[in-house]
Order: sequence, then C-alpha cells, then structure tokens
Amino acid sequence: MPALPAGLAGHAGAEWLDRYTHALLPTYGVPQRALVRGDGAYVWDADGRRYLDLLGGIATNVLGHAHPTLVGAVSAQLATLGHVSNFFASPQQVALAERLLALLEAPQGSRVFLANSGAEANEGAFKVARRTGRPRILALQGAFHGRTMGALALTHKPDYREPFAPLPGGVEHVPAGDLGALEAALDGDVAALFVEVIQGEAGVRPLPEGYLAAARELTASVGALLVVDEVQTGVGRTGHWFAHTRHGVVPDVVTVAKGLGGGIPVGAMVTLGERASGLLGAGQHGTTFGGNPVASAAALATLHVIERDGLLDNVSSVGRRLAEGAPAAGGSLVTDVRGEGLLLGLHLARPRAKELTAAALEAGFIVNAVGPDTVRLAPPLILTADQADSFLAALPQLVQTAEPDEES
Repeated sequence: MPALPAGLAGHAGAEWLDRYTHALLPTYGVPQRALVRGDGAYVWDADGRRYLDLLGGIATNVLGHAHPTLVGAVSAQLATLGHVSNFFASPQQVALAERLLALLEAPQGSRVFLANSGAEANEGAFKVARRTGRPRILALQGAFHGRTMGALALTHKPDYREPFAPLPGGVEHVPAGDLGALEAALDGDVAALFVEVIQGEAGVRPLPEGYLAAARELTASVGALLVVDEVQTGVGRTGHWFAHTRHGVVPDVVTVAKGLGGGIPVGAMVTLGERASGLLGAGQHGTTFGGNPVASAAALATLHVIERDGLLDNVSSVGRRLAEGAPAAGGSLVTDVRGEGLLLGLHLARPRAKELTAAALEAGFIVNAVGPDTVRLAPPLILTADQADSFLAALPQLVQTAEPDEES
C-alpha cells in the first residue's frame, strides 16, 4: 500500500481529531476516526487499525478503495488534461453523457447535465421543474434530496430545513407510499413530483410495490414531470444500473451521483425525452467543475469495471446473503432488513442504532445509524461473500455489546 505523504505520517488519530476540531467547521460533529488509507473493502485509521467498510463513503466508493483501474484512469487523465471550462468540450465528457443515456435506454431527445454532487444535480432538476411555469412541486415525506437551498426545499426533515427558512417556495410534501394522498395533491398546477425509489436517509425505506408505476401514470395524466432521485440507489447499488428500471417506468428526469465516480466527485442530471430536455436553455444552469475530464474519466472507469467484473450480480447475491443472515445473527434486536441489493437497513426492535454502530466500529466494521432504530449498510459493490459473512459472524457479539442487559 502507498505510504502517506511526508508530513502526514506518524501522527496518532487523537492528534488528527484534535487538529480537526480547531480547523474545520463543526457541521459534521466530531469525527469517529481519522482514516489514512484504504485497499479494496478495507480502510485503516491513523493508529493502524483495520476496518471493513460497510458504508462505502455513504454508498459512494462502489469499487472500494484504491481500485487499480480507477487509479489508473484518473492518473492518466490528470497527466493529459485535468480541467477545462465548459466553454469547451472534452471527449471524456461526451463519452460519459452518451454512456449514461445508453444505460438508461433514454428516448430520442434526452440530454445530460454533468455536475459535482447529488445536491447539485437535484438543483438542476428543481430548475427544470420551475421552467414548466407551474407553481407547485411535490416531494415525499421522509425525502432527502440534499442540503443546498433548492434541494433542501425538497428535503423533508425539519431539523435540516428550519434553520434556513424561508426556503424556495412552492414545495409540498405528501405521505410516502400513499397513492390516495398523491392523487389528491396532483392537479394542473403541479410542475413535478420528486421521489427516491428507496429513501436512504429516512431509514432505508423502499416505496411500496406498484407506487412508482402508479405515480408515473398519475403525473402523466396532469402533465407533471416525474423526477427520480437515484443519487443513493443508482450505479448498480440495488443490483440494477438504476433502481427505477425494475419498476418499468420512464421518468422525465433522473439524478445520479455518489457511486458514479467511485469516490471522485461527479453527478449528473439526465432529462429523458424532448419535453424535459427543452426546458433549460443556454445560461440557465451551470457549474465550473461539472463534467471536467478527470471526473468524467473516473465515472467512465467506474461504469466499465461494474460491467466488466459482473458487479451487478455480485450486489444481488451478497446483498441477499446479508439480508437473509442479519435477522438470524441479530437475535431479538434485528427484526428485519429493508432495502435492495447492497443498500440495506437493519431494522431494530429497540432504539439502539447508535449503540450498535459504535459497537461495530470498535469491532472493526463501519456502518451508520439512520434513525434511532435503523443501521444502514451501503458497502462497496466489490464486497465478497466471505467479507459479508465476517460481519454476520460478529453481529451476535455486537448486539450483546449494544445492549448488554438484554438477551441477544
């Protein structure tokens, strides 16, 4: 493994965390560890401890860490042409847009806007909706679409929203999964409905079967756009290139990020069909770094490895292994598992998610709590069956550590 650069090696984790608190804004709270290197599905902290990364940078490091194909693609591109403004095109930018359109089996007239993050992609989708001229936008209760102001208006959680009110107006939240409520809210004033196929930040909660297809019919009936946020579920995370395709729907807009660059910041907004693609004109949205050659090369390499190495099949098989094994290994605490592929939420009988997450970290596994009773797994798509089994084997003891006074 590569050594740390001069000046970064030889410092203990506690020192890095102390320096962090004096140098960075406390928007993320106090970090749990200072991580210094990674290899495959494992990372190491500044004190030399190894962890199985079952969070993957929150569904981002789909190829794990230091993947040779990704490293090679980024290094070669940076040595050739690192950045140009969007006054100019690059072959990598064009090829990535074409690849995304092909993976989505996009209809004639579809287009791509390349961004740096999921929030930025959703900002673009928000603007597309505004350009319809209709005053209302619908999103779902439990939704998370980002923390920039437009994306935050779409996000439901009051703790995220209220400190920054007033947010961009016209957004209404309807109960997730309730078709009656959706139908009642839809009329000719609605510009768009924003949905996630699986609400990751709300506790890994999939939409009910049939909801997405019905939502497509209902939005089409009143001329509203359907925007599917695939930031967390896209790029193979659920065992499909995009989670919505399993439901047989064609949205008007798809947003994607996180796993797209394998850890390199890149996102995209894809407008599907002539209508959605005609709503934004020259100068109406932009970003300095979006679609730069290095990020585009990273995304192309990531998509190539997923296809070359059959990772969609791996996601499905290893995901099933975790989903089927966790309730048995989790005793009385883990009651069921929600999600699909390698985006899974371990639902707990009692609100012990923070304690279970802390116990896992001490034992060498990185997971995270999304709510008081749900622990999220979103590991690299390269996770092996043996690595998954190592977590399942440790889970009984993790449960005992998380609630030592309860039977496990």
